[in-house]
Amino acid sequence: MNLTAALAERIVHSQPDAAAHDAAREGVRDFLAVSWPVLQAQVPDSGLPALRSVYHDGSVRSQALLLGYASHALDYDDFHADFRGHPSVVILSALFAWQQQQPSTLDDFLDAYAIGVEVAGRLGLAVSQQHYALGNHNTATLGTLAAAAALARLLVLDVAATATLMGIATTQASGLRAQFGSAVKPLHAGFAAERAITSAQLTLAGFDGKQEGVIEAFIAATSNDQSQPGKLIENWAVPWRIVAPGLEFKPFPTCAGTHSAAEAARILRQQWLASGETLDALLENISDISVAFPPGGDIAASVRVPTNGIEARFSLEYTIAAMLMYDDLRLQDFAEGDLNQAVMPLAAKVRRTPDETAPPDAINPALRFHLVTLSLKNGTQLQHRRTRQQSLADGVNVTAKLRAALRQETAQRQQQLLACAELRSPADLASLSQLLRVQ
Repeated sequence: MNLTAALAERIVHSQPDAAAHDAAREGVRDFLAVSWPVLQAQVPDSGLPALRSVYHDGSVRSQALLLGYASHALDYDDFHADFRGHPSVVILSALFAWQQQQPSTLDDFLDAYAIGVEVAGRLGLAVSQQHYALGNHNTATLGTLAAAAALARLLVLDVAATATLMGIATTQASGLRAQFGSAVKPLHAGFAAERAITSAQLTLAGFDGKQEGVIEAFIAATSNDQSQPGKLIENWAVPWRIVAPGLEFKPFPTCAGTHSAAEAARILRQQWLASGETLDALLENISDISVAFPPGGDIAASVRVPTNGIEARFSLEYTIAAMLMYDDLRLQDFAEGDLNQAVMPLAAKVRRTPDETAPPDAINPALRFHLVTLSLKNGTQLQHRRTRQQSLADGVNVTAKLRAALRQETAQRQQQLLACAELRSPADLASLSQLLRVQ
């Protein structure tokens, strides 16, 4: 089987349905919510100004890179379980950058986004958990291919050109988890969007590239012997990946691998306060905090002792302590710059205790859980187990998240942004595309 060509056939000929379009609109609203504070310099961020000094030509490639970085800079953007990464920051950055200079129809835009997420999720399944475990950052690697697929659909390329585009993108796909905790991690999203744009431009210019064997080689080279390449195309769009398992929207500006641990801590805090005790009494009497999870369940949340706010996003210790103290994971405690030192003494009491009786996380991350145990000085233990599925079931109010992101804008400006983020008309798409232009 020519897997590259088979994938190209599906990119070109499949048709996302109304449910996929509705899910795409929700994804766009979340994208605006997570990118706007960085684009408007409403939060500390030295990365975007530095990038703008280098990528200042206003080209579609530069716009894709800058928007990709800005939308991933807070680590507050959506996640996809099959993809094991953040699809929208790459796909939408490429699509909006192209849209700013060569407008398409609204339906074509939504189709392209849904196709991009479909490819992202299927690539994640095809490369298996080994791809991530080997040190690759899926948002950077697989995201390059997903954004390329979205652009191929947006540009209404034929199967041969789509296969060429995908092959050019695939040979550029790279990005290492070793950069987590630095500004290069969100830049990965920008690099991936830029590479997708470049691949599309080369294809349109008639540049020659292999139309077979490229994606197959990529999967084999980056997954050891655990890849399942057939999952890239089998049962395509049944259902659309943007619908099920769907995009997961973040309630906190931290690594998704910390969320159920933080929520378990929040529940313990709330139970303590509901008993009539004070928060000070809880914090003063904690002698030890343990957090259990499936073996390997902390692969992304790998930072044990953070040294800055960005590293804190990837620390189970810091997020558990911050939640116990503040009943939230506040953006200011995970922004660029110094740590909130008030959190560190409590974070130092947190111990990781992997549950060796649980199936390894790599087998099925959907079964991940965190069991948080607070041991008090009087010998009492407070314990709560929170699963990833429970976290997802609670959901996130994306419109409320967007309103919070726009709170520094005037009432009139808020209404304008909220209205065009609904994407109900071509005018909405045109307005939003220009509002997202990085100046």
